[in-house]
Amino acid sequence: MPINTDQLKSKILEAQTNSDIASLYILEEKASEMFDEDTLGAFYTNILDMALERLTDALEAPRKMDLNEVQDFATLRALYEYAMEYYHANNIKDASALFEVLSGLSNDEKFSSALKFHWIASKENLSLDDFMDKLADMDATQNAGTFYISAFTKEAQKLLDKSQIKGEQV
Repeated sequence: MPINTDQLKSKILEAQTNSDIASLYILEEKASEMFDEDTLGAFYTNILDMALERLTDALEAPRKMDLNEVQDFATLRALYEYAMEYYHANNIKDASALFEVLSGLSNDEKFSSALKFHWIASKENLSLDDFMDKLADMDATQNAGTFYISAFTKEAQKLLDKSQIKGEQV
């Protein structure tokens, strides 16, 4: 059944009221079809604001987020996308800080391990293009079906090993 703009806005408002990031992601496709660029930007800003609030709550608790819990999954996705936006904008220092936090935020070992590669690469001031070209295995990541880059080349392991040899805490 087709949805009109007013119905979509109502569903978005309901999700925002309930701090339901997962529902906002479900509405994302319709929002991108129906909203202008400014409204869509506000939509994503709301997702990020909720994710940052949930991050603060998790850090204050302290608790690890669980990728099997739908709101935690959506929160980690939003924060990961935010970190990647920083990386894409060549704001490597802020991206690195976010990757570091994210690498310790989840109880999922695969996610935490993957984010350590992101963190080390950005900490070593590797550009996003070099990260994607030299360290990320995008075919394997796509086959894994993860929302984050989850597979890496042997070069990535060498970079991680090198950083551990230098005595850096990873």
